[in-house]
Amino acid sequence: MTPPVALSTASAFPESVRAGFELARDLGYDGVELMVWSDRASQDVGAVARLAEVSGVPVLAVHAPCLAVTQRVWTADPVERLRRAVAAAVDLGARTVVVHPPFRWQRRYAAAFGDEVCRAEESAGVSIAVENMFPVVRGSVRLVPYAPGFDPTEPGYPHYTLDLSHSAASGIDALALMDRMGAGLGHVHLADGSGAPRDEHLVPGRGTQPCAKVCERLATSGFDGTVVLEVSTRRCRTRDERAALLAESLLFARLHLQATAAPAP
Repeated sequence: MTPPVALSTASAFPESVRAGFELARDLGYDGVELMVWSDRASQDVGAVARLAEVSGVPVLAVHAPCLAVTQRVWTADPVERLRRAVAAAVDLGARTVVVHPPFRWQRRYAAAFGDEVCRAEESAGVSIAVENMFPVVRGSVRLVPYAPGFDPTEPGYPHYTLDLSHSAASGIDALALMDRMGAGLGHVHLADGSGAPRDEHLVPGRGTQPCAKVCERLATSGFDGTVVLEVSTRRCRTRDERAALLAESLLFARLHLQATAAPAP
């Protein structure tokens, strides 16, 4: 069975979460991943539920507010933010919560993170998919702001999100990371990157990452998670320009997720 393909509402930025639902509906995506961030509507679970109902586009995943710029969304307590994201997923009927590893300065949260992830999965029945991240580079200085690091397979968690823009920014082998995630791979952020040390979220196929190969592996491996297009369109000047990039991204995903295993000789 072909995995569902969803649109991250972040892909509509700087338009609103409403635009994310509208674009997903108009372009034929299977659902959305709700990015909870500074957009007030994204923080209001009731408002999001109404958008899903009106558009006919389901919420397939919720991205917890764990960016550096969303540290005050809902609450300053990162444990409570994660718990609220899990509650939102349950209320919206989403099966996955995407979360980043803790920042190094969040010492209490970092110490409790693994237990909190397992507890949330057991109590709520949703997957908490921890995302691979990347170092921050400033000139000759390379810093890793995450604890214990940017590769979530090193400490190990039940479920993971593979982000291909992040693998490009970190300079790691995305296919090897996919192998390390193994059966725990439950969610994919499909985007591309040039290999520059920054998070680019390019249209898949426009960078250096093995986006097609990842999709083909998903198609032949029994992957039962969701593939999410998390593509930056912030430089688009019009809705039509934004829609064109997201239509190209969806076409790429559909094409390569339809791949079938080669017949035995």
